[in-house]
Amino acid sequence: MSAQTVTSFRSRSRLTVIDAIGLFLVALVCVWLIVNLFKEPAAFATTFLNGLTVGLVYGLIALGYSLVYGILELINFANGDVFMLGSWVTFSVAVGWFGLGNTNSWAVMIPVLLVTLLCAMAFCAALNTGIERIAYRPLRHAPRLAPLITAIGMSFILQNVGLNRLGPAPVSLPNILSHNPVFNWHGIEYDWYQLIVGVATLPVLAMLMWLVQRTKQGKAMRATAQDQDAAAMMGIDVNRTISFTFFIAGALAGVAGMFYALYTTNIQFDQGFRLGLIAFTAAVLGGIGNLPGAVLGAIIIGLIQQFNEALGWMTPGPDWTQSIVFSILILILVFRPEGLLGERTPEGG
Repeated sequence: MSAQTVTSFRSRSRLTVIDAIGLFLVALVCVWLIVNLFKEPAAFATTFLNGLTVGLVYGLIALGYSLVYGILELINFANGDVFMLGSWVTFSVAVGWFGLGNTNSWAVMIPVLLVTLLCAMAFCAALNTGIERIAYRPLRHAPRLAPLITAIGMSFILQNVGLNRLGPAPVSLPNILSHNPVFNWHGIEYDWYQLIVGVATLPVLAMLMWLVQRTKQGKAMRATAQDQDAAAMMGIDVNRTISFTFFIAGALAGVAGMFYALYTTNIQFDQGFRLGLIAFTAAVLGGIGNLPGAVLGAIIIGLIQQFNEALGWMTPGPDWTQSIVFSILILILVFRPEGLLGERTPEGG
């Protein structure tokens, strides 16, 4: 038996053991969910709907990470803080400028929220594009560690801007969206504010998929992601395409910032760092660079978070949510580094 054959056999054995461990962990989670489902079916269904809503909001942030990584292979850690400033713009425009509160009619609220959404998208898109132009573009051909450190530095800068604007304490928003139940069936309750946030994110995700897959600009983005030099030779303006990608990622962060502020009615200066890492974990879980994967990963993370915080049987509790989320990140990197929907790429050499 040759040395190469022995090495191949050991590699297959190691992979089999790793796969078995992964399947065992998945089986444990499935058993835990099934027991909770049978113990408290109404609470399980309500928690599932809440997790789905939260996951869709996370998906908007995760898409920003995947878009940028897909083109530059850069983890834009500042994306989470751009999202935080989107929540600040929402608070400033909706509450500070227009004075929306708990008792506004739909005739007043809808146009104000549309203006607020446009302001949040425009501000975050311009900010993200400016970050790319000033901080990332000069380092495009530098060693990968340089733009990564720059991204972390930009995250701290924006976080301090948020601290200056919002202060160290959480800022509360009025319940602008209705908190009355859409339905309450056998203890399964779903409120209007959850439905509005969840449903409103779906057209945004659909439009992004159409943009990337069907438009000329989307084709330029995919070509640039494949090979920047070849794309430039084919007449694609690489710099403009990359700036457009950051523009779209920033706009998505603005949408997520508004929906998150309306959903939680509570924002703070460090929410971008915390939720940005959760969204990054979601992007890795689904397959970073894969847009449907980012949304799938975000929904899974949202469900895990809500299940952990709301279910009753053998639940660690809210204090363990972040530990569980980042444990998932580690496990994914160990067992399936390409993510759920990502493609395994052959290693060179």
